[in-house]
Amino acid sequence: MSMYNYVKEAWKVPANSYVKELQWARMQDWRKEPSVLRIERPTRIDRARNLGYKAKQGIVVVRVSVRRGGLRKPRPKHSKKPATLGINKITMAKSIQRIAEERAAKRYPNMEVLNSYWVGQDGKQKWYEIILVDPCHPSIKNDKSYSWLSTGNHKGRANRGLTSAGKKGRGLMYKGKGAEKARPGVRANGKKTK
Repeated sequence: MSMYNYVKEAWKVPANSYVKELQWARMQDWRKEPSVLRIERPTRIDRARNLGYKAKQGIVVVRVSVRRGGLRKPRPKHSKKPATLGINKITMAKSIQRIAEERAAKRYPNMEVLNSYWVGQDGKQKWYEIILVDPCHPSIKNDKSYSWLSTGNHKGRANRGLTSAGKKGRGLMYKGKGAEKARPGVRANGKKTK
């Protein structure tokens, strides 16, 4: 079994492998870190490589922590029927992974989000690692697998929902019955889809 397959198998069910102890130790440090932190190398090298990461200039990995749970809504100030209060059990249309990607993009405005993956969670937070690419770097422009980012058509990928997590949230990963109103976009069909 290759090293990548070994790591991949261990991360499939973290609770049943060596990853459980590693995560328990790491999260004690992660909780003290800032919410967006640049890291030297990916925690899950197999997943990062699968999503387009290469250890070269112009590519950066960032770990982002995001709160867990549903939407935090303030209690209405004026009188309402209890049925229409709508505070608890409300889920955002945007996933927590998309929020993490957008925060990383905001912190690094000269870079574009390539992709992201889950690395851990506890009762309050989830951690994602975001792969960022500098589209103006010469080594990125000269690499055929990344040069498409330098065309200028991919600015603000994370905010426009063009990453894998974004497309999933927009309903573009699904085909067939029930996905008719998802293309070309939500607003193109009068917001009749998600």
